[in-house]
Amino acid sequence: MKKYFFLLLFAFTLISSCTTEETTTYYLIRHAEKDRTDATNPNPSLTIKGEQRAQNWAEYFKEKKIDAVYSTKYYRTIETATPTAKTKNLEVQFYNPRNMYDSIFMAETKGKSVLVVGHSNTTPVFANKILGENKYENMDDNDNASLYIVTISENKKESKIEKVNE
Repeated sequence: MKKYFFLLLFAFTLISSCTTEETTTYYLIRHAEKDRTDATNPNPSLTIKGEQRAQNWAEYFKEKKIDAVYSTKYYRTIETATPTAKTKNLEVQFYNPRNMYDSIFMAETKGKSVLVVGHSNTTPVFANKILGENKYENMDDNDNASLYIVTISENKKESKIEKVNE
């Protein structure tokens, strides 16, 4: 009987050590300050202040593990994402804000730490889609400092917002 107990204990220990908890972390930010001098321009670049904020984001993420950087295809989001991508030796990948967090994106990012750069009306929506609930409302149009952090471990989802680079 003792022999079976130790054999069972050994098997349980072996199985337990082989299973690893896979954590996915999403860092979601809005683009930095955009040039508002031409109200008719639907695709403005960043201002000098916005370029500095993009560099500050790169500095913030410097010590964090980032496996992928995603952006919409607007100048302001690409310009915000690029400094962080460069410090991590990554290419900026693009996502469609009308088709966020689909099964393909989920599969490609599972178990990774991912930066997603969006807009005041897409960043909270993206976080909500990951969470599977309507927790966050659209951001204020002047909020370029909020960082949404969503983590998924096994079937547990958690989120928080931090103010960074204010």
